[in-house]
Amino acid sequence: METGSLDALTQACRLLADGTRLRLLAVLESDALSVAELTQVTGLAQSRVSSHVSKLREAKLLTDARMGSSTLYSFSPEVGDSLPGALWAALKTRLDDDQIGADLERAREVIRSRHATLSWADSVAGRMELHYSPGRTWEATARALIELLELGDVLDIASGDGVLAELLANHAKTVTCVDLSRNVVEAGRRRLAHHANVRFEQADMHALPFEDAAFSVVFCMHALTYSAAPQQVLAEAARVLEPGGTLVVATLAEHEHAATTRAYDHVNQGFSEFVLRTLLETHQLRVVSCRSGSREQRPPYFQVVIAVARRK
Repeated sequence: METGSLDALTQACRLLADGTRLRLLAVLESDALSVAELTQVTGLAQSRVSSHVSKLREAKLLTDARMGSSTLYSFSPEVGDSLPGALWAALKTRLDDDQIGADLERAREVIRSRHATLSWADSVAGRMELHYSPGRTWEATARALIELLELGDVLDIASGDGVLAELLANHAKTVTCVDLSRNVVEAGRRRLAHHANVRFEQADMHALPFEDAAFSVVFCMHALTYSAAPQQVLAEAARVLEPGGTLVVATLAEHEHAATTRAYDHVNQGFSEFVLRTLLETHQLRVVSCRSGSREQRPPYFQVVIAVARRK
């Protein structure tokens, strides 16, 4: 996180010590709105809304874009770990207020009214990925991009019932799915019985039942948070990967919401980019990339770290 002087910290605290600014940030993180629309949403005087928007924009918490004759403001995707951004990130996870809930509902009504006079693309410009349109889904995008792949022998660690295998089956020589649960493995076999090149094995990801260098690509998608010994999982992944082969890892970024993830049987609280990179590099793996990826739009705003590494 960015560090700063006592004065900079004081200014960041003073900026977000105002309830109206917190209301505006909560709304603008969901939708891009004009000052006039924010006035409708909050019921505040336009001059007051303009003043607060200006201060938030000066702090780089907001960005703006033109749409016709209007200027739409939205939460800045580049705020990152700036002092105001980090403070807002900490505050919003604990923000549960009826006033903000009412603001968000009125914002949705304003957006619906705007749709009556704008094209769909115009109404969501700048935040298109957050809004649904027929056929425009992340699954559809993923399926289209997977058409570019040509894979060899693939291993999917902690595969579940074969969601990833189903996507990859037509682009791989073989896909081997490993999961600890017998019920999940049986469900996967039934689900993908029509794919002759897909097989399921019930096994512990800490002790994979495969020979060394057996696979050209290994996926470890959201498996590490289920392990009390993630270094052993990565050691096994590296062992069964052929020289020059690729390991793809996706896992939750480090967080402080153990109570939430415990309900999903997670046994650790995710990984920082530094820790994940370090774990990979200790197992004869060359890290190609390791960075934070998608971030959920609702509390507690879980983020994912994605890493790609190659066997030396």
